Amino acid sequence: MASHRKPKQRSLTSSTARAAALLALTGAASTTLLGGTGHAENRLTPAQVRAKIDGYQREAEEATERYNGAKEKADKAAEALEALRDQAARRTTRLNTARNALGAFATAQYRSGTIAPALQLALSSSPDQYLQRASLAERAGSRQAALIAAIGRQERKLRQVRGEAADRLAALRASRTAAARHKRTVQRKLAAADRLLDRLTLEQRQRLTAARGGDETGAADALAPGAGRAARAVSYVYAALGKPYVWGATGPHGYDCSGLTQAAWRAAGVSLPRTTYTQINAGRRVTRDQLAPGDLVFFYSGVSHVGLYIGGGRMIHAPRPGAPVRMASVADMPFAGAARPA
Repeated sequence: MASHRKPKQRSLTSSTARAAALLALTGAASTTLLGGTGHAENRLTPAQVRAKIDGYQREAEEATERYNGAKEKADKAAEALEALRDQAARRTTRLNTARNALGAFATAQYRSGTIAPALQLALSSSPDQYLQRASLAERAGSRQAALIAAIGRQERKLRQVRGEAADRLAALRASRTAAARHKRTVQRKLAAADRLLDRLTLEQRQRLTAARGGDETGAADALAPGAGRAARAVSYVYAALGKPYVWGATGPHGYDCSGLTQAAWRAAGVSLPRTTYTQINAGRRVTRDQLAPGDLVFFYSGVSHVGLYIGGGRMIHAPRPGAPVRMASVADMPFAGAARPA
């Protein structure tokens, strides 16, 4: 009788054992890192939270200005494309009219046939009548030649217009793609800031708001006397106090920073470009000690924020998402330059 043997258990090979150990270590490390990240964020002080939120919102504002620039390019390309399409349609109509006229000439010649001029003179009972007809035919031939030349010009111009329209369409698509990319960046940065805020208690949020002080919604005594268009621009931003920050908006119900300054000067009869980095080159550059009400004041090294100076060292600006249009000290942010539009 055969003896019963216990089935042999397969032993792990050395390579299999190493792989299993590596997986176990990797899993443990991932758990530690993921858990550690969450705990680290939970341990941030209100000041650190403020710094991180400010960083996210500043990055969002930079992306907003890039979005504004791309959208402005897209809008201009769309307008130019529409104008070129209208021009192409008109030229196509003129070209078809010229071709129809040329076709009528050809049909008339086909129906009448062609007879050699010498034979026509020989067969004609009236040489004078023949010469009159020949003169008319010559003029008709000249008109026909001119019509053919006009058709050639129309065709060349139509090809040129269609080529320009194709270029505008490509530019439009590229600008819309860029705008969509910048929009996603804005949304990611703002969502990151919101997640940090959600980690705070109500008391911590209140302390954070207090730490961000220095902004005001009143203080009408800050308004220094202005003149002409600058005074109208200042009056506009005063009327906008308390309206919400809305990224990409130019009013009247909400604004981003450059949208507010553009709208203010538009109300004063001056057309400003859309973005901070183009507005700084609008008008005459002025130094900080030369500031006057109505001047545009810019901040940060990337010139990503702008406000409208109202005098007394203060400005009115659309500061950031969640903060309405308000007054602030020009000294609250890193000063980058100033420009006087009018």
